Amino acid sequence: MAPLYSYGKSQWQRPPQMPQIQQLFAGITYQRQVFHRPRPYIVHIAKIDLTHPGIRIMTTPGQPADDGNEFHAKQTSAFLNQLRLQLAVNAGYFYHFYEKTPWDYAPRLGERVNVLGQSMAMGQEYSPRQAQWPVLCFDANQRGKIVEEGSCPPGTLNAVAGNYILRPRIPLQLDQDKPYARSVAALDQTGETLWLIVVDGKQPHYSEGATLSDIERIVKQIGADIALNLDGGGSTTMVTATEAGTAILNAPIHGKWPMQERPVATHLGIYARPVGEVAEGSAIKW
Repeated sequence: MAPLYSYGKSQWQRPPQMPQIQQLFAGITYQRQVFHRPRPYIVHIAKIDLTHPGIRIMTTPGQPADDGNEFHAKQTSAFLNQLRLQLAVNAGYFYHFYEKTPWDYAPRLGERVNVLGQSMAMGQEYSPRQAQWPVLCFDANQRGKIVEEGSCPPGTLNAVAGNYILRPRIPLQLDQDKPYARSVAALDQTGETLWLIVVDGKQPHYSEGATLSDIERIVKQIGADIALNLDGGGSTTMVTATEAGTAILNAPIHGKWPMQERPVATHLGIYARPVGEVAEGSAIKW
């Protein structure tokens, strides 16, 4: 009975199926969108003003060794806590990976993994360019850029790779486009506004996931110019720091178990100042 009780309890811990908008930190606002058609799915969007004082981007530093792997797998909340960040999401694709049951999966916490595509942290490259993996790059001024050819320009400090570039004006052509849990990073035309988009999936009647066509519509709705699809599925996680500790903003599902975080290779995080440091009278804008 204990596993069934724990599973049922974890379902009740998921965020409510209700829209929400709030300012998390100075320069960061969060919105939860709830869709019922053509299927139920829940979208979590963090909007980050990269020009705001105190905002800084951080990605996962690697630990290269002779085994050919570059990172130790860790949960997104552990990354946020380790670097004392205010917001974080999972990032790039990696291997080795399998998931059979809640007890039979890889990688485990701390296991060595290899990242697909370019990965950089604090100006150091830990995983090299791969042309088929487009990359999201941030320079010393925190400005973002998505590069289709998979190699960040000189002066890049932090970078994570994905698999598909999404543009509101150019629909992505795919043979199959099934609903799935998604993690996406989007930028405006100037590279000064970043949106981190997370869609819960694989949870019938609660949130069954979004297609990439759904994501394109969301990217257009929020006013982004370009987006990069990051690792999704059970890796999909968005966490934030609170006075009470780390909070999971979405409903990750690892090993078919709701509200369980998967250990992943890389993450994308944000340093930010408390809301009280925002100029008086400022307003949330979408």
